[in-house]
Amino acid sequence: MRRIWPLVLTVLVFMIGKDLSGQEKHFEYLDVFDLQYASDPQIRPQGDWVVYRRMRFDILEDRAQGNLWMIRTDGTGHQKMTSREVSESSPTWSPDGQRLAFVSATDEGSEIYLYWLDSGKFARLTQLPSSPGSLSWSPDGRQLAFTMNVPEKAPVIVSLPPKPKNAKWAGPPRITDRVYHEADGRGYIPPGFSHLFVVSSEGGAARQVSSGNYHHRGPVAWSSDGTALYFTGNRTEDWEYDFRNSEIYRLSLNSGAIEALTDSPGPDRGLVISPDGKYIAYTGYTDRTQAHQTSELRIMSADGSGKRTLTAALDRSVSGLAWDAKSKGVYFSYDDKGNTKIGYIPLSGGVQKRADNVGGTSIGRPYGGGSFSVSADGTLAYTFTRPEFPSDIAIAGPKDKVPRRITELNRGLLDQRKLGEVEEIWYTSTVDGRDIQGWIVYPPNYDASKKYPLLVENHGGPILNYGDRFTAEIQLYASAGYIVFYPNPRGSTSYGEEFANLLYNNYPGDDYQDVMDGVDACIAKGVAHEDQLFVTGGSAGGIMTAWMIGKNDRFEAAVVAKPVMNWISKTLVADNYFGYANSRYPGQPWENFEGYWKFSPLSLVGNITTPTMVLVGMNDLRTPPSEAKQLYHALKLRKIETVLVEIPEASHGIANRPSNLISKVAHTLAWMDKYRTTTPE
Repeated sequence: MRRIWPLVLTVLVFMIGKDLSGQEKHFEYLDVFDLQYASDPQIRPQGDWVVYRRMRFDILEDRAQGNLWMIRTDGTGHQKMTSREVSESSPTWSPDGQRLAFVSATDEGSEIYLYWLDSGKFARLTQLPSSPGSLSWSPDGRQLAFTMNVPEKAPVIVSLPPKPKNAKWAGPPRITDRVYHEADGRGYIPPGFSHLFVVSSEGGAARQVSSGNYHHRGPVAWSSDGTALYFTGNRTEDWEYDFRNSEIYRLSLNSGAIEALTDSPGPDRGLVISPDGKYIAYTGYTDRTQAHQTSELRIMSADGSGKRTLTAALDRSVSGLAWDAKSKGVYFSYDDKGNTKIGYIPLSGGVQKRADNVGGTSIGRPYGGGSFSVSADGTLAYTFTRPEFPSDIAIAGPKDKVPRRITELNRGLLDQRKLGEVEEIWYTSTVDGRDIQGWIVYPPNYDASKKYPLLVENHGGPILNYGDRFTAEIQLYASAGYIVFYPNPRGSTSYGEEFANLLYNNYPGDDYQDVMDGVDACIAKGVAHEDQLFVTGGSAGGIMTAWMIGKNDRFEAAVVAKPVMNWISKTLVADNYFGYANSRYPGQPWENFEGYWKFSPLSLVGNITTPTMVLVGMNDLRTPPSEAKQLYHALKLRKIETVLVEIPEASHGIANRPSNLISKVAHTLAWMDKYRTTTPE
């Protein structure tokens, strides 16, 4: 009888993943709340433990929440680090690997905590007025440096008369005189400046060590003797208007003197100090005011001398720098052809690829992201993803040819779901013969003998890339019976600076033809059909979608999400209004009215016949609702089938709240299904 039980259990486990009709369950809306993913893995210097932030979605609070978990690099000992059920982030190992500093929420705000590895105990270290960031241990482990905002008073123009007792007057006006005063997802930014602080690792009062009305940004690094801090900032007189520029500075903890170590026009940032204290590695580019500029890995001596570029031949932007233990080379991440990788370059030059498939932290759509850290012996811990799952933790030793995935955070869910298979596709642009990359996602249980509708999903940016990464939104489209095609047309990153810059003063432009060539490639492949084409996209993808339906009537229906419809109005009302002129189009809107209008999708609205849903977050400051309404109102006046969907409590990142991600996808599918004539399953 005992021998029967293993077979019974196997059958039960198999049946859990099927519905009552015997069909495997597809990915569903509420599955979004069950997804988890790993972020910010920090490997202990000794290489035996990894602490990471484990992200999940709270279905009652409708938000992401992250706690710190730890796991041995051999995959054992997986456990929650503390007993606290609050937000925890920014794990940072002490130099000796015996303690870990991290940031955690309290009833009074975020504070710095310490965790002791040998005892498993933890304690609150600080009592701060604002949230700390960019934690950094001193070389002797006796102090922590961090950044924190110090508030300033808002300008006062008039002194209003006092209101009578119990009078119900309106509140005081909000006044600003700053260039940058609001941010999408944050709203109004209270006046103040980011400063550097130091606190004892045994607790006590924090001491502000920087001064002046400038921002002092992280990451923060210590000099090898512990007498100075290195940071990024812009302490020039015209810093507000010179917004792309930043330099690396050295601050003396004894005198408070601050010295600029770089002076190149453009951003110098992301600094890390070599273990021997001799060198500073950092990222940067020389600003040429263009659509995309490749961030290079640069190096200089700790005194600012001997500057040189290590990755000039790579032609890919680099980020996330980390030195090896012997100060002989630098690890970094970069995107190549829609896939995020970890590279290593010795000081003598020559990039070596160390890992692929980094990312999986962008749950909604298949964007890049993710991070890594490295131990003293060169073991990498990083966020690892494939189209079948969001980010897990993977380990790659210095001699490993194949990484080891040591977590499976979504096994309980995704082992019970049939996902759509993802296929890479390359095709030729009819514009200039360039090779263009894209991906096709097939519905679960795809049957090549049946006819399916094709949904084109345009990515945002446009200076970004999609890739072979997990995506909840596209899997939901596939589960609904759509073949989804998502391309990386010109302007996408991960194909070199020249490719991305093809959009300068040509956006939307030839990228439109790249997308349409991909549609034709899907038709030629036999997976798409002329009478069942649909299109959607958000942000820059919304711009492309509006442009496509203004250029042709091949699509049965479209969903234009959070678009720019009028570059003249958008440029001066967006939260980053100061950053568009001359990098997208020459001059300011009032200096180049015809040029800005030429590339505005609103200029094509008189051509649109495609039934169009317009969708936008009500709190969007990046592509404000006024842009979406211009399209909706124009289509209504022209009596074209249209509807406006405004997502509540949503900024530009609609998918930041799981319920809004679901609502976005559900409304998109409802609109497409209204004009869909094929139902293969």
